[in-house]
Amino acid sequence: MLKVSKLTKIFGGLRAVDQASLQVDEGRIVALIGPNGAGKTTLFACIAGFLPINQGHVEFLGQDITGLQVHDISRRGMVRTFQITQPFAKLSVLENIAVGSHQLHARRADALAHARTVAERVGMPAAMLDQPAAELTVAGRKRLELARTLATEPKLLLLDEVMAGLNPQEILEIIAIVRKICDSGVTILLIEHVMHAVMSLSEHIYVLSYGKIIAEGAPLDIVNDRDVVEAYLGRGAADQMAGVAGGDHA
Repeated sequence: MLKVSKLTKIFGGLRAVDQASLQVDEGRIVALIGPNGAGKTTLFACIAGFLPINQGHVEFLGQDITGLQVHDISRRGMVRTFQITQPFAKLSVLENIAVGSHQLHARRADALAHARTVAERVGMPAAMLDQPAAELTVAGRKRLELARTLATEPKLLLLDEVMAGLNPQEILEIIAIVRKICDSGVTILLIEHVMHAVMSLSEHIYVLSYGKIIAEGAPLDIVNDRDVVEAYLGRGAADQMAGVAGGDHA
């Protein structure tokens, strides 16, 4: 469904993303992980058309979408959430969701009706929908961000740290929602630091460090990859863990 080939993004003299390639097959949940500052959100922004790229190509549903505008990519069925949620504070929760619905429904009544249906999918109670979006908790804003993107009826959803700032119970609830979204036919590529969620949800993981993809594979392979351990914890920790695994207890 999505194929990213040797994508490079340069800011001044900094290669924020350096020859990164990844693939997301239809119907799967794929994770993109890496230390803070690795370039994950920049890569997302390039894929979804929010930033121009310096080199490389992005293919979606078999067509080259490199350089297309955000709204064109969204109409083709790829949308993203944002790490920092920014709802329209003066609008109600329902009206915020309907902003996404209007991509498919021109009439206000139809857009609002569709927004109510989407709100149910992400577990937002009816009583919440009429309150101003500015009054939502962090967890409520995360659900609203999910609902607003789902209202466009995407084929591929890019989730950027949708669980950041949530407590353990809220994380479990979002994990269940993400799984249901995938089961409904939406393919998902997610950035996430909550490793329990990554291990629970993803079928394939890509690891980004200093803008480069340094590893990819099944979740269990990734957690045992020395390069990944070193990227997160440093070379000393990687050496120590390798020694323990090899039976070196000196």
